[in-house]
Amino acid sequence: MGNLASALSLRSEEAALIAELQAGSEEAFAWLIAHYHKPIYSLLARMSYDRADAADLTQDVFVKVFRGVGRFHGESSLRTWVYRIALHEASNQRRWWMRHKQREIPIEQEMTESCLGVPIRLKEMLVDPGESPVEMAMHAQNRARVEAALNEVPEPFRTTLILRDIEGFVYEEVAEIQGVNLGTVKSRLVRGRALLRTILTKSQSAEKAATPAGFEIPVRGEAQ
Repeated sequence: MGNLASALSLRSEEAALIAELQAGSEEAFAWLIAHYHKPIYSLLARMSYDRADAADLTQDVFVKVFRGVGRFHGESSLRTWVYRIALHEASNQRRWWMRHKQREIPIEQEMTESCLGVPIRLKEMLVDPGESPVEMAMHAQNRARVEAALNEVPEPFRTTLILRDIEGFVYEEVAEIQGVNLGTVKSRLVRGRALLRTILTKSQSAEKAATPAGFEIPVRGEAQ
């Protein structure tokens, strides 16, 4: 009963917030920005080819939220709706980058399964590994390595990894944000984790090979 009461209270609070936003309340919108600005910026920084674009994209997201909240009818949670707008902006920015910036600054081509040689068996599509590469490797000393590896994971697996393993959305929310079914989310997550694990392992092996004798890098706690 306690969980149900808590859920009902949260729904009531969100409904009140949405009503305030739709009424044009500056205080409600200021609260929304304060509450979501940091996670949305973090998401867009990971999704963008150029992290410098994340600040402008974040501002664009909240402009679209402000303009579109009057048409929001609660088909999903407010949080899911805001993240869906953010992903749409990130997708638009990536398409623009591919059309324009790619001619100026070469970028790495997306890696495929065949390039990495990662076999995906049917049983792996039906189970959810207990611990993800992000959970194993996202420590302070490895944060930069994981962020760099994430950039090498092709879409749509990268977005699924970010939403589930970094942003902490449950499977149903990830499916709703991406507009796919639950099975597709689980499939993408398994594939994405396998790709990320392979990239991290290759990076670690390369670092070991480049380390002079007598100066080994400690690997305890890093992703395997």
